[in-house]
Amino acid sequence: MNASSDTNRPYAEVIGDPIAHSKSPVIHGFWLDALEIDADYRAHHVTADGLNDYIAQRRTDHHWRGCNVTMPHKRAVMDLCDRLDPLARRVSAVNTVVREADGSLSGYNTDVGGFLEPLRDHLEAQHLFRMARVLGTGGAARAIVAGLTEHGFLVVLAGRNTQKAQALIEDVATGSDHHVVDIGHFADSTNFAFDDREGCLDLVVNASPLGMRGQGELAFDWSHAPPGAIAYDIVTDPLDTPFLQRAREMGHATCDGYAMLIGQADQAFELFFGQKPPRDRDTDLRALLPS
Repeated sequence: MNASSDTNRPYAEVIGDPIAHSKSPVIHGFWLDALEIDADYRAHHVTADGLNDYIAQRRTDHHWRGCNVTMPHKRAVMDLCDRLDPLARRVSAVNTVVREADGSLSGYNTDVGGFLEPLRDHLEAQHLFRMARVLGTGGAARAIVAGLTEHGFLVVLAGRNTQKAQALIEDVATGSDHHVVDIGHFADSTNFAFDDREGCLDLVVNASPLGMRGQGELAFDWSHAPPGAIAYDIVTDPLDTPFLQRAREMGHATCDGYAMLIGQADQAFELFFGQKPPRDRDTDLRALLPS
């Protein structure tokens, strides 16, 4: 774990188990090069058993600026931080750890802002009603439900375990009248007659790993989505998932997983390196990422 032994430059990392698939080094590396910042960003494999030792060792390394945190550590790492940002505390998930000048560690959640970023224009508009069908009950779903309910969405949360889904709603959702259903509810077609959706904002969000390479398929029948709904899939491998492909076939607008990934990285980059990333070069950055 002595990743800084060969350099005196500042560095940050992304940790997880597994971690080889992470696109974060490409994103942060692109921004570091574009801004000519003399620093590194790398991926580091950390198991659940090794998390405590990793944090203890990095805490004493003054070159280490912090780390992004992915599965399965987003909740466990909270107990290893000295301070939690209020949003991270509310969501009960940390995806960004920052080493402060005094050596203390602060935990943040940038997943919420990252998820909402590509929806900004929609969120700034006025709507008669906002509804989101969110599929999944993991750490990403916690951030997504928290962010959506803060913006006035009624959420229907679908998971394999409805008790877990209900607990998630009670933990992080603001507002009331949210619902939970078994994820299998959306697998079969329906002849439900949607009411007039003019002036409404509807989302269907895959916040689960289903559809990811090596995972099972996400079974969602698009008859459950009202006309004009936006399909948003946070999966990045593959980027153009069957979920998004079917949504386009049904005439829905889509948003892919790189939108959230780049959005959450934006906030983390500034926390690590003290500068805003060059977002005017997003097109160039996307060209470097696998399609």
